Amino acid sequence: MADVIRRIEEIEYEMSKTQKNKATSGHLGLLKAKLAKLRRELITPKSQGGSGSVDSFEVAKTGDSRIGFVGFPSVGKSTLLSNLAGVYSEVAAYEFTTLTTVPGCIKYKGAKIQLLDLPGIIEGAKDGKGRGRQVIAVARTANLIFIVLDVLKPLGHKKILENELEGFGIRLNKTAPNIIFRKKDKGGINLQTMVPQTELDLDLIKTILGEYRIANADITLRCDATVDELIDVVEGNRSYIPCIYLLNKIDQISVEELDIICKIPHTVPISAHHKWNYDDLLDKMWQYLQLVRIYTKPKGQLPDYEAPVVLQNDKCTVEDFCNKIHRTILKELKYALVWGSSVKHQPQRVGISHVLNDEDVVQIVKSVK
Repeated sequence: MADVIRRIEEIEYEMSKTQKNKATSGHLGLLKAKLAKLRRELITPKSQGGSGSVDSFEVAKTGDSRIGFVGFPSVGKSTLLSNLAGVYSEVAAYEFTTLTTVPGCIKYKGAKIQLLDLPGIIEGAKDGKGRGRQVIAVARTANLIFIVLDVLKPLGHKKILENELEGFGIRLNKTAPNIIFRKKDKGGINLQTMVPQTELDLDLIKTILGEYRIANADITLRCDATVDELIDVVEGNRSYIPCIYLLNKIDQISVEELDIICKIPHTVPISAHHKWNYDDLLDKMWQYLQLVRIYTKPKGQLPDYEAPVVLQNDKCTVEDFCNKIHRTILKELKYALVWGSSVKHQPQRVGISHVLNDEDVVQIVKSVK
């Protein structure tokens, strides 16, 4: 492990000393590919054998969605969890009060959302300092990340936390690049570009893939891709997670200062201690989670608006709806009747591939055997 960290530091130092221009793009691309491979070794370390195991901060996943609180020590994560979920998480004036993951749960707009108060991380967490790797590993499992920042401390902390999460394969508020990458047995590197490229060309792509010992592959670039985006696609283990920056302790700054920091994108100013601006925080949380609520309707009865079936935005077909209730329903399904914005007629008969919208009403019709 120490050898890997030392090699990472050497590559980062070499990259910082190398000028960025057309002549050095191949060399920098190679260094970035080497760095990504070493980071992968840190994310998935080789098992040491024996019975000894490292304690994990992971907790059982419950509810419809999961939110992780990430931040430096003593920025107000535990106070926020206690006020939102009513769960006791130890609060004190000294740093590193929270030493393990403290889970909580809130119910908002019919959805059960799990909140995780993670221990504070320090600079160098992605390299294993302060058990930061275990903390960030739990953050990778979240559907949304709250980065809690202290407005009294420099905003450089925001950049440090972003670098720590990026180094562990988490991409904040980004979508996966529109790149198709497929390995093959023979034929060399075949490149297709749908849009003009400012950074990547065939020689640079061959240099990067050569580091991964890939000599035969089909690559289609459907966007103006960067070296980092190509490496992310080749690695294939990146997590694209939405993130909200919570600027805590706004009760200790002036209105003029508050107006300035509110211009930072993806932020919500709050005071965890005084419970200020929680409504805005919950609204933004719901907007970023993009959950889809589906109401069930038994035959001959009114829809059940109290307990919706909550689905993820990218998995909200009738098939996903049936599987969320019980996996045996799909075998007996004849068709479904849907009321709502996803259909033209009210109701409309649909199959298992129909995509549902938020607050649709669904009635399952089973086949008679």
